[in-house]
Amino acid sequence: MIRVLVVDDDFMVARLHSTLVSRVPGFEVAAVAHSGAEALGLVRETAPDLVLLDLYLPDVSGLEVLRQLRGAGAPGGGPDVLVITAARDAESVRAARHGGAVQYVVKPFEGRLLSERLERYAQERREFESLTAPGQEELDRVFSGGGTGAPDAAARVPEGAAVVTRTARARALPKGLTEQTAALVRAALDASPRETGLSASECAEHSGLSRVSARRYLEHFVATGTARVTLRYGTTGRPERRFHRV
Repeated sequence: MIRVLVVDDDFMVARLHSTLVSRVPGFEVAAVAHSGAEALGLVRETAPDLVLLDLYLPDVSGLEVLRQLRGAGAPGGGPDVLVITAARDAESVRAARHGGAVQYVVKPFEGRLLSERLERYAQERREFESLTAPGQEELDRVFSGGGTGAPDAAARVPEGAAVVTRTARARALPKGLTEQTAALVRAALDASPRETGLSASECAEHSGLSRVSARRYLEHFVATGTARVTLRYGTTGRPERRFHRV
């Protein structure tokens, strides 16, 4: 199993990221940290294979945490680091790449994007572990994947360019809806079973929102085609609306 330390100062976001990680075969959450100091301490205590690192932390910059984790003298070279952050400026991207981050994912994002990045990381990890005396063709293959020090596609952006991590329709939020809250609801939806989905009440419980607020975002996803809805009929009363990821 690949053991993961999740680092994010937002408790709800950290919980959702942990849920997404645990749903990917071959991965497990070793611990969760909400500050840079806590992250460094937990790395020493739990020795994770991979750290999901936010750059905006309450005590120190995530880039400083990256530097300490991957810098000279780090035991065993330190754990691999996958950056997950709202920082999309070119300076942060360059610093993360220079510091040794294996990938760079920009918030907000759809849950399946993180799953894909973790699966890619696992594949490249297996390829590196199987190398003995590689030829140039093998070296070209493992170094061209983008997950072992090369920047992720989301990180290859010119200065000042915006990073698009979801469809244009989903980003065009109606008045009163915010991108950050939409990301929380989206993550809860993406973490739900595809077959059964979740109700507005269940989404509210997972995301920490009111049922009414969660319902507004879920209905927006349905209206934009990024989610679908089914009806569950009980013995009495109105049918329950169940929302599913697509």
